[in-house]
Amino acid sequence: MKERLDNHQTDGPVEAARRAVRPALRRRFYKTVTIAAGENGQSEQAGHSVCLDGKPIRTPGRCTLAAPLAELARALADEWAAQDEYIDPGKMPLTRLANTIIDGVGAAQDQVAAEIRKYLASDLVFYRAESPAPLRARQAQHWDPLLSWARRAFGADFKLAAGVVHVAQPAPALDAAGAALPREPWRLGALHAATTLTGSALVALALMHGAITPEAAWQAAHVDEDWNMEQWGKDEIALARRGFRFAEFSAAALVLRTLGAAR
Repeated sequence: MKERLDNHQTDGPVEAARRAVRPALRRRFYKTVTIAAGENGQSEQAGHSVCLDGKPIRTPGRCTLAAPLAELARALADEWAAQDEYIDPGKMPLTRLANTIIDGVGAAQDQVAAEIRKYLASDLVFYRAESPAPLRARQAQHWDPLLSWARRAFGADFKLAAGVVHVAQPAPALDAAGAALPREPWRLGALHAATTLTGSALVALALMHGAITPEAAWQAAHVDEDWNMEQWGKDEIALARRGFRFAEFSAAALVLRTLGAAR
């Protein structure tokens, strides 16, 4: 499984933007956090900008930190308002995602979509354990409904494999699911984040379409890891890392839910 997933680790525009949003901690320098809408509801970047003491926040790429909907802008503002003596980007997953989308996704949508399609070609849910039977049953419990949904939603009939040997998926299935990728930078960026964090483009697509809850999506993404911990004991370091990733995943899920509800 590790060898298959390693093939997805690309140094594309999204990862480059993520690296750019890892500054050293600095003291909080502002008192108030507000939201400003641009003329006719459109700001420089998209809709609603977040301001510190009346001045718009800038992304690492020097763009305005702004969201397409007021609800997302409020969630961004809440992260900034919650900062204490120091500004800790590690506690601001939605801001990190927004920076990535604004600086990295908008100008490279084709590349970002291509990265998602790479995951889709060897998706987590296609590869089932050869044994033991209880693990296979648990994988089927969490993953088979996703495959059934893909058939209903896209007419995409994917093939399953036992073990980790790559199985080529039918081109019509890949094309049908690939055609469902959004073009808007915010939805595309959030979908990409959900894909990389779960290891499954199908899980992310189901989340975007409201076919699965964020909690169920996260559980589906960790079937194998949870099984191994049940057999061999908990890995506290892995659980701490998962908690950090879940905060990032929750930010992506918030964007997808908010923008989906607004359509």
